[in-house]
Formats: sequence, structure tokens, C-alpha cells
Amino acid sequence: MRASSLRSGLDRLYDGSAWAAALMMVGTLLMVVLGMLDRYVALNFRGTDMYAGYCMAAAGFLALAHTLKKNEHIRVTLLLNAASPKTKKALELWSLSAAVLLAGLFCFYSVRLAYQSWDFNDISTGNDATPLWIPQIGMAVGTLVLLVAFVDELVLELLGQRVTAGGDEALHNE
Repeated sequence: MRASSLRSGLDRLYDGSAWAAALMMVGTLLMVVLGMLDRYVALNFRGTDMYAGYCMAAAGFLALAHTLKKNEHIRVTLLLNAASPKTKKALELWSLSAAVLLAGLFCFYSVRLAYQSWDFNDISTGNDATPLWIPQIGMAVGTLVLLVAFVDELVLELLGQRVTAGGDEALHNE
């Protein structure tokens, strides 16, 4: 019962992060459209290009964990497919452990950057003068959810419950 509620909560976290990424993509579109309207109608919207960039960066980071959990990240499986099951398990554990370490470092420094930007009252040098911690939150949250997703994958691999893409992965076209 507890494991299924934890799994459900994690899945909701990944889906929520993907929805937030989708909203940031809509925000990117809106900022581009506002920027175009401003050029023709002179509405005097400041910083639409900067806000479009902030939204695009947030969308990229917020989508990382969901993409990982849907097995849509690019994986080079040439070595894994040629390895014995025992060696494959060891390689998977090693790569997931390295990914947890790297995602943890990325998360730590992303959160630290957002905190320092808030603490120093760092603002954008563009004409929007936005406090930089606001757009950096998307990166910090995205890397935190990615860290959770990699820890989730590592635990599933250790328990023998991890689902990976099959041998027809190279045939996956959209």
C-alpha cells in the first residue's frame, strides 16, 4: 500500500513537472507573439525576448525528469546489448550511480545559484530588470526533480523492478 502511494506520488511529481514545462512553452509562445505585436503596434512591452528565453530555459529543465521516466532520453546501448546480464546490471548500476552524483551536483549548484541571486538581489542586465532568482527557479526545480527521478531509477534497478527500453529501441521513430 505504501509503495503504491509513493509510486503514485512520484509519477504525479514527474507529470506535474512536465505540465509546468508545457506551460513554460506556452509562455515562450506568448512572449514571442507579444514581441511581434509590439514591433507593429508599439505596445511598449519591455523584455519580451528575455522572458521568452527564461520560459524556454525553464521548459527545458522542467521536462528532464519526465523525459527520463518515459525512456525518451538518448541512450547508447551498443555496449549494454553486447554485455552479459551480470555485466549489464553492473554497468546500469554504475551509470545510474554516476547520474545520481552528477544530478545531485547540478541540483546543488542550481539551487545555490538561485539563492545567491536572491541574496545579492541580482537583476537582469536587460531592459526588463527582472530579479534573476525568479527565472532561475525553473532550473533549480527542474534539476531537483531530475535528481529525484535518477534516485528513483537507481532504487528500481537495485530492486530489479526497473523497466528499460527493449532491443527495438533503435526502431523507435515518431
